[in-house]
Amino acid sequence: MFDYSFAHWLAFLSAAVLLNLSPGPDIAFILGHTMRSGKRAGFSALFGVWSGACLHVLMAALGLSAILAASAVAFSTVKWIGAAYLVWLGIQALRSGGGDGLIKAAGESLPVARIYRQGILVSLLNPKVAIFFLAFLPQFVVEGAGPAWAQLMLHGGLIIVVAAFIEPPLVLLGGRLADAIRHNQKIGLWLDRGLGALFVALGVRLALSSR
Repeated sequence: MFDYSFAHWLAFLSAAVLLNLSPGPDIAFILGHTMRSGKRAGFSALFGVWSGACLHVLMAALGLSAILAASAVAFSTVKWIGAAYLVWLGIQALRSGGGDGLIKAAGESLPVARIYRQGILVSLLNPKVAIFFLAFLPQFVVEGAGPAWAQLMLHGGLIIVVAAFIEPPLVLLGGRLADAIRHNQKIGLWLDRGLGALFVALGVRLALSSR
C-alpha cells in the first residue's frame, strides 16, 4: 500500500511546492493579518486556512467536489458567496481608518478565534480550490497502491504538510516586520487600505472567473 516510485514523489512534491508558493487569497489573508497584528494573528489565520484546506481534501476524497465540477449552479453559488465574502472583508479593511474593521489598531488584534474562522471561510468559499484538488489529486492515484480515497487523502494531507514548511517562515518574517511598525498607526492605516484593496481585487477576480 502506498508504494510509489521516486519519479512519482518528485513530480508530486514539486507540484505541491509550486502550489503553496503561488499567490492567492489564502496567502494574502495570512500575511495581511501577520503584518498588521503580529505572529499570533498570522498563525491563527494560517491554521484557519489549513483547516479549510483539510475540508477541501476530505470533499475531494469523498467525491463531493465533483458536484462543483459538474453543476454550474453549485459552482456559481459558491463562487459568488466566496467573492462577496472577500469583497466584504476588503471593504471592512478599507473603511477601518486604521482603528477597526478587518484588522484593528496596533496592539488590538481581532480575537484569534474570529481570525481562525475567517481563515476557514476564505479557503472553503473558493470553489476553484475545490476543483483544483479534484483535478490535481487524482493524477497521483496509482493502481494497486491502495484504495483511491486513501491515496487522495494521503496526497491531499501531504500538500498541507508541504505548506507547513513554507508558510510558517513567512509568518515569522512578517511578524518581525509587524513588531517594527506596531506603534505607527499611520503605517497601520495604509496596511489596512492595501490589504482591503487586495481583497476587493481578489473577490472581483473570483467573481469574473470561470471554471
